[in-house]
Amino acid sequence: MAPGLLPAAGAHAVPRAVADGKPVVQLSAKEAGKGGSLTVTGRGWRPKALLTLLICGQNMIGGSNSCANGDGRATTTDAHGAFRRKLPVAEPPKPCPCVVHVATVTGAAAAADAPFTVAGHPVAPLPRETTGGRLAVLAQPRLAGSSGLLTWFGAPAQRELTVTVGNLGPAPARDPVFRVGTSHGVFAPKWEEQQWRGTIPAGKKAQIRLPVELPAGAHGDYLVSLAYGGRTLVEQPWGVGRPWGVTLFWVLLCVVIPTAVFRIGMALVDRVRPHRTDRTRRRSSGRGHAAGRPPGTGVRTRTRTKDRTAHDGSTDGPGTPGDSGGLPWFTPDTAPSTTTSTERPTSKGSA
Repeated sequence: MAPGLLPAAGAHAVPRAVADGKPVVQLSAKEAGKGGSLTVTGRGWRPKALLTLLICGQNMIGGSNSCANGDGRATTTDAHGAFRRKLPVAEPPKPCPCVVHVATVTGAAAAADAPFTVAGHPVAPLPRETTGGRLAVLAQPRLAGSSGLLTWFGAPAQRELTVTVGNLGPAPARDPVFRVGTSHGVFAPKWEEQQWRGTIPAGKKAQIRLPVELPAGAHGDYLVSLAYGGRTLVEQPWGVGRPWGVTLFWVLLCVVIPTAVFRIGMALVDRVRPHRTDRTRRRSSGRGHAAGRPPGTGVRTRTRTKDRTAHDGSTDGPGTPGDSGGLPWFTPDTAPSTTTSTERPTSKGSA
């Protein structure tokens, strides 16, 4: 009966890492060439966690800079903390020994590595640690600083990462070089080396301040990472507000440009349209000032009317239809005859 129970016991065997509460990673192949693929499976991860899968050189001692980040893949664990994902084989920027590195993107940090050989990729010895100190974080880090008016209009957001570290090694750490990285979403961090001037004696602690800057117009949830000696010491979230000043600028630009185009168009229309003649302008001016005429206008109008009346009377006789200036003195029945003498009689005794 013992041989019959062996397969069942092997099927239900649980890796020691899973029993200890640590996530594990298993590969479908231990070696493959560039252009191929392998299947990566894992268990013991946090349920519904977002993971990244990378092939890294030098056992990932140099961090994500030694990984083939462009050919990585992302996956999400199921309700039991397991996953299964195909990963294309790519050559990392560093020589082997290589590993398949799986790490969480958000939430509590967790990572696991599985040895892997990229066929045809160069192999080199692992680099030795040149630093004498062994630093560890002793207190919760914080980002000091605030955004100003220029950041509201899209200027790069700046903060200062303050962290307290202690030297756990036997030798002092002189002028340690840290790597500060910023990542957004599922993207890998962008690292920048910064040297801290000072010495941390063995068994002592020190407070380190390093500047952190994001690209112009950056907004959303970012993650600031601090690494030293190939190890990530701390990760600090950073929420950056949206630059609403840029949005306001574009809104004002959309209002000002149509208004300016409208004003220019109206000016062109006023320039090219035909002008009114002097006679039309005079008539409209007379109608416009009929109700209230300016001083002197009535005198000129009456003078012009009298001149017109005198001119008409010089061509037509008195009482004719053309004489519209005054009333006739006689009617046709009472008009004096041409034969009647209108001479006044002479007085008596005059010759």
